[in-house]
Amino acid sequence: MDIEKRVGEIFDQLVEIRRDFHMYPELSQQEYRTSEKICKYLSEWGIEHVKGIADTGVVAIIRGKKDGKTVAARADIDALPILEKNDLPFKSKNEGIMHACGHDVHTAIHLGVARIFKEMEEELEGNVKIFFQPAEETVGGARRMIEEGCLENPHVDYILSLHLNPSLETGHVLLKYGKFNATSSEVYIRIKGRSSHAAYPESSVDSIVVAGYVITALQTLVSRNISPVNSVVLTLGKISGGTKNNVIAGEVVLSGTLRTLDSDTKEMAKRRIREIVENTAEGFGAKATVEFEDGYPELINHEEVVDVLKATAERLIGKDKVEFKEHPSMGVDDFAFFCKEAKGAYYNLGCGNREKGWTAPLHSECFIPDEECIKVGVLLQVETMLALLRKRQ
Repeated sequence: MDIEKRVGEIFDQLVEIRRDFHMYPELSQQEYRTSEKICKYLSEWGIEHVKGIADTGVVAIIRGKKDGKTVAARADIDALPILEKNDLPFKSKNEGIMHACGHDVHTAIHLGVARIFKEMEEELEGNVKIFFQPAEETVGGARRMIEEGCLENPHVDYILSLHLNPSLETGHVLLKYGKFNATSSEVYIRIKGRSSHAAYPESSVDSIVVAGYVITALQTLVSRNISPVNSVVLTLGKISGGTKNNVIAGEVVLSGTLRTLDSDTKEMAKRRIREIVENTAEGFGAKATVEFEDGYPELINHEEVVDVLKATAERLIGKDKVEFKEHPSMGVDDFAFFCKEAKGAYYNLGCGNREKGWTAPLHSECFIPDEECIKVGVLLQVETMLALLRKRQ
């Protein structure tokens, strides 16, 4: 099969599919219509699939007629609670929900990948799985899919995932060896003082004042507890406390996120956060508790898979369009769970178009990807997966 030609032939339908998903976005763990539509397309194309993995996830399976390895690819399918501001004929019809992270494009690309592999199954040496994964933006649908057996029967040897990047022009890709994304934890701080009338502060322990000192003290975590050549981000994104303007607050709650590039640094940072918060509060006569909820692990690409991806991309789109990321991102992605269980690689697919002004960032109400990136995504995923199936070691 001339894969590039076939991608061109199905491109218009993939654009139509992507726009349909864009018009009807669904939040994490609510991707019911999305899941049904994915199954509908797979059924129309005669592709074996299992639905209901992690509730709304779908696994497509193409079993080659010749024995070999199994290679998988992941597409995330959930949208975000964002009100779209684009004036498009296929603008979101679900008020306050938008595919602002490109998961509609990811889904369309991987439906195209599944279709092409189905058409190649007679000469396919090995198996292909496509994971249409829910809840990437929230609770980590990847972990649930793995727990429910998506990597087995047949066992997955290699896995790929891509993510749109509007800062890259369409036709370009961004790769990285080793760590691509950070690991994260949510942070919850509760400060308990003693409430009183605003006129009699001597009777109180003002939890708002304590919170101010806690916030200031926590700034030293990165500046004085972490090596300047290591990367840590602590963001306190929410604060709430108090009941009335003439009442000294008895309690304040802070919440935020901690992001590091490795688990050892994360554990050290958590210990220091707890010590700083508890001891600062105690110094003012208040009590404080700190709780952490671990999110996604660090996303680490496997060198041998990146080697194959790099060689394939340079051959297909040109060496000048294959860029390498210098530093890991402090963002997170639950594809990290897949990379802990199978050899995998995650990369960025350019979808920006400066000429048309389509450069708004991900998670923006004005995000518009250049749909030409669908062609590049399908071609790269299919060709890289074929190269991994042919890999002898």
